[in-house]
Parts: sequence; structure tokens; C-alpha cells
Amino acid sequence: MQPDVNRSPEPPGTVALAQIRDEPLSVDEVISAVRDPACGGITVFLGVVRDHDRGQEVASLDYSAHPTAEARLIEIAELVAGRSGPVRLAAVHRSGHLAIGDVAVVVAAAAPHRDGAFAACRDLIDTLKSEVPIWKHQHLGHGDTEWVGMP
Repeated sequence: MQPDVNRSPEPPGTVALAQIRDEPLSVDEVISAVRDPACGGITVFLGVVRDHDRGQEVASLDYSAHPTAEARLIEIAELVAGRSGPVRLAAVHRSGHLAIGDVAVVVAAAAPHRDGAFAACRDLIDTLKSEVPIWKHQHLGHGDTEWVGMP
């Protein structure tokens, strides 16, 4: 049976995946979660641990998530889905210890056209970073540590 190429993802504004995990993230899993035959555009954002922050060397970091963080991530994804039209969204964020180069967050959006996918993906990562209670404890190159994103 041929898929109906004129249909929208059902239901409009679907959240396919929203989780916080303490194990390495799979980009393929996130892309698979948003795939839909009605969607011609998939946009993916990867946040990767970098070796510096605000002029200081970073050796590694630890992400801590508030006990309500995953529920808040789901709420944020549903909010973004509701204001983004016919899209499928997915977001997974790491917790625990991460080394330089590790993937910290994967966000994807699929939409019938690329402009919708780009807009929804950007909205999701920006809203996630500002609203979901996940904090970064950076281990700096000279031995000090600092918290980032604490209220």
C-alpha cells in the first residue's frame, strides 16, 4: 500500500520522544522517532561538550537534572509542538558525567517542509535550554569547578 503523500503527520504537533538519560544518546534513534512519510524535512540539533567556556578550559562536566526535569521536558515539547503546526518532535538530554566531545542533547523536528522543521527544532532547543531544570557542573582545566545554569 502506498502512503498518502498529501496527509499531515497525525496528530499535528506530535511529541514522539522526550527523555533525560544517563547513558550515551543515539542520534539515529531520535531521527527514527520523528520520521513520517508526510514529512519532507527533518532537522537535527546536537549539543556536544566543548573544551572551553567563557574563556576557560573545560576538562569534563556533569549534568544534574531536577526530579521534575523530564516531566518539564515533555511539557515543553508539547508546548512547542502545539505552536509549530504539523510537526513531529523528539528531544533527549544526558545526565551524569560527560567527556569532551560527548553528545549532551539531541533535538529533532520533522515537518512537511524544511522551514517548519528548522523553526520547530530551533524553538524546541531554545525553550528546552531556558525552561528545563538541568544544570551543568563544569570541571575546569586548572582544577576548579563551576555550576552553569543554576537558578
